[in-house]
Amino acid sequence: MEVKELGHLVLYVSNLERSRHFYKDVLGWRAIPAEMPGAALFSSGRTHHELLLIEVGEGAAPIPRGRRVGMYHFGLKVGTTDDELRQAIADLRAAGTNVVGMSDHTVTHSVYITDPDGNEIEIYIDVQPEVWREHPEAVLAPIRPLRI
Repeated sequence: MEVKELGHLVLYVSNLERSRHFYKDVLGWRAIPAEMPGAALFSSGRTHHELLLIEVGEGAAPIPRGRRVGMYHFGLKVGTTDDELRQAIADLRAAGTNVVGMSDHTVTHSVYITDPDGNEIEIYIDVQPEVWREHPEAVLAPIRPLRI
């Protein structure tokens, strides 16, 4: 077997409407019209769906803080230039999104945010894709503060 690509992500959310607003109106995902009680589908247009939200209610256990087993974050590529990332940062801040960090990973410039349930999301651009294609070890370069 060979994995060809990451197909989709499924997240449990406490409040479907709040999360639907965040992923559609703040992050710009396209909502897929489907009748699924307690759930919502989204796509960037690359495939039938890339994100599925399933409502589990406000009483569900929150994501534990600190080091834990499970997902750390997922990444969403928003372009290839620092100008595109600057615009994304401005849009996120205007929407009141919780920005938790920014990093220069040599191969990416990244901004870290959280969704309404505390899931961490990396919003990034690829920096000189030829660098990581020709020198895959560049992915392991020391992390520096992002200055854009």
